[in-house]
Amino acid sequence: MDLFDLKDQVAVVLGGTGALGGAMAAALGSAGAHVIVAGRNQQRGQECVDRIEKAGGRAAFQAADALDRDSLQAAREAIAEQFGTPAILVNAAGGNHPDATLPPGSEFSKLPLEAWNRVFDLNLSGGVLLPTQVFGEAMLSAGRGSVINIASMAGMIPLSRVVAYSAAKAAVINLTQFLGREWATSGVRVNAISPGFFPAEQNRKLLFKDDGSYTERGGQIIGHTPMARFGDPRELAGAVIWLASDKASSFVTGQNIVVDGGFSSTTI
Repeated sequence: MDLFDLKDQVAVVLGGTGALGGAMAAALGSAGAHVIVAGRNQQRGQECVDRIEKAGGRAAFQAADALDRDSLQAAREAIAEQFGTPAILVNAAGGNHPDATLPPGSEFSKLPLEAWNRVFDLNLSGGVLLPTQVFGEAMLSAGRGSVINIASMAGMIPLSRVVAYSAAKAAVINLTQFLGREWATSGVRVNAISPGFFPAEQNRKLLFKDDGSYTERGGQIIGHTPMARFGDPRELAGAVIWLASDKASSFVTGQNIVVDGGFSSTTI
């Protein structure tokens, strides 16, 4: 189990205030990492910290805005001063916006550019680019590190309706491959995890009716998923710990690890 031991390594989880980010933060904490939950919502961040500490791990909250370079640099300096240079960065900030979706009968030509840009800013610029530039700089100076970007199965197979989100996540995968190649000899590895469908606060109404049964959309997803269920955020733990470990995945970079219950492998 030494392969998956992250004892005393500093791990920054941007977007650790969300359901998936929080689950990955908890996984890193369970493997021994000192987890820094970074985000804008202090209350939710502290709740994640409390869960990690209650389970016997070490964690702290750090305020940071993934879309603001100055905020990220201030967070990097504060973390370095108190805990040391992070060896692990998980870019879990992201999401969709209702104005950037295409309901049935709507026209792609009417999609607002402002909404499109907002989704790209959230998932690509703030979700990956800025944090990786800021924290990656410190990792490159240290000569080691693992950057884990949270992409999406939608970035591999463009889903109906969520056109901007699918395109932004495809860009995340592409940027991951680019950095995996560019930093291959630097000691810093860059990979991505593409979750399938994991119910969370932002998509629950899309997947479930008030009585707990599936919506039409939810039923279509389950029918296309060989495992015939949605994912549990805890099922991302193995992938994130593996990619974080410079022992277990030392020869892995520029890769996109899909955790989707088989959704992306299903045709007819």
